[in-house]
Amino acid sequence: MIVGVAVVEIRVHESRSLKAKRGVVRSILSRLRNRFNVSANEVGGQGSWQRAVIGLSTTGSEEVPLRRTLEQAVRLVEEMHLAEVVGSGIELIRLPISESGGLPDETGEDLPWSMGPGEAGEDPKGMGD
Repeated sequence: MIVGVAVVEIRVHESRSLKAKRGVVRSILSRLRNRFNVSANEVGGQGSWQRAVIGLSTTGSEEVPLRRTLEQAVRLVEEMHLAEVVGSGIELIRLPISESGGLPDETGEDLPWSMGPGEAGEDPKGMGD
């Protein structure tokens, strides 16, 4: 599984209040969610009248489509001309998945949450000794 994340820092020059900035940010977030089916939220600059940081995330099994989606999402923010894009960054994180469908630990064994009740050696009733 691959997790793709992007961060976009914007500056809303015409904003003179938090309410005005939030309106612009809400519009951007809505368009990103609808067009690209990504998770999008304001993750920074909440107390500033003109600055906002938008975080995007998506998951998939191939890097190229994920990177392309995030690049297009960042480009859309720029092309909307609702705010100036001050900076942006994209990161892809590959999470290992074993053939059995669970996440392996360093020894190659399945992790406790991928096992059924009682398989990890825990007390199934949670009673202890």
